[in-house]
This record gives sequence, C-alpha cells and structure tokens, in this order.
Amino acid sequence: MGDDLEGGLVTRWGAAGSGDVERIEAADWREWPSELSLFDDRVDAVRVAREKLVPSEGAGHVLRVRTRDGEPTGVIVEEADWRGPVPEAEFAEGPELPAAWRSYLRSSSWLRRGWLASGKYVWLYPPAEAQQLLAIWETEGTHPGIALIGGDGGLENFVLDLRQDPAPVLLVSNASKSWDDAVMQAANVEEFIARVEDGTFDLTWTA
Repeated sequence: MGDDLEGGLVTRWGAAGSGDVERIEAADWREWPSELSLFDDRVDAVRVAREKLVPSEGAGHVLRVRTRDGEPTGVIVEEADWRGPVPEAEFAEGPELPAAWRSYLRSSSWLRRGWLASGKYVWLYPPAEAQQLLAIWETEGTHPGIALIGGDGGLENFVLDLRQDPAPVLLVSNASKSWDDAVMQAANVEEFIARVEDGTFDLTWTA
C-alpha cells in the first residue's frame, strides 16, 4: 500500500513506457502524465510494466511518486526498468554463458536495473554491453574465465567465473587485480536470478 509520509505526503507507484519517461524527464522529473494511472501497491505497477508495457514497447518503467491529496508533488524517482527479450544474435559473440542466464535475458521481461525490496540496487547487462565494459576494464590477463553480468550501479560488479561448473556469481570491484579478492554472492546463476526476482538479493562483503 502507499506509504504515508510526513506533511500529508503519500508514496504511490506508476508504470510508464519509454516515451512517457522521456516526457517526465523533460519536465525535470516533477510532473506525472495525467493519463497514466498511479497505484497504492508497487506490485501493481510492476505487473503493468512487465505484462503490458514490456510486450508493447520493449521496456516498462516503475516509478515512485509522492502525492498530496491525490496529486503528484515532488521529484519522481525511477524504481525499476524492465526489458524485453535480448536478441539471440547477442549471444553469438563472447564466452558461452550459462543456460539459465541466457534464458533469463531471453525471457518475456527481465530486470534491467532497479531497487529491490532488500534495499539493494541492481543493474544487469545484456551480453553486448557486458563485453564492451569488460574490454574497457581490461580483465583478460587478471581474471581468466570472467563473464560480466551486472553491477550495483557503482564500483562493484557481478561476474561469473566460467572456469567453474556451475559458474558462481561473484562480486569484484573495478579496482580488482585478480580472482583472489572476489566474494561469493550466489553459488550459481539460478540462485542469483531467483533472489533478484523475489527481491531478497543482498550484497555479501566477506567470504
């Protein structure tokens, strides 16, 4: 349900397509399009974004909107960005990724980026973008068998160690010089995806 805030403010949730988000951005994230619905429950906004907007527009955004007396007020914040299936051609280049990761990115909707119920921010990468970022990072000599799958929106990266089967999901920073400082986040991709989807994923900082 919408969270009651001080001063009569109530948090509500909206679902918007990419064009709508562009309009909101053009208004400095302070105006909510009147024709778009607002929901008391974030779950309802997520459902609309994933089930209606992603199939029709290729992307669906969930936004947090503060309202007073039913009217939007304050800065609108993007909570999550869901995307449609990644083209099969993207998987042709680069390392052979685990089947579960391919399936997730090829599913009807997957989390591109957003805040989880755990309070953690996750930003996931399709293969082509991941390969570009790895090339900039120059990990070929320092992290053999690495595959980048995401990050926390800052300096920490979620990677796979493809030398292992199943490949674990590990946390490494941009400053990492070897696998020695990698920290386990999930034993395999299936576990990682499940925790992202149910919102329970949290960062582990120590081995």
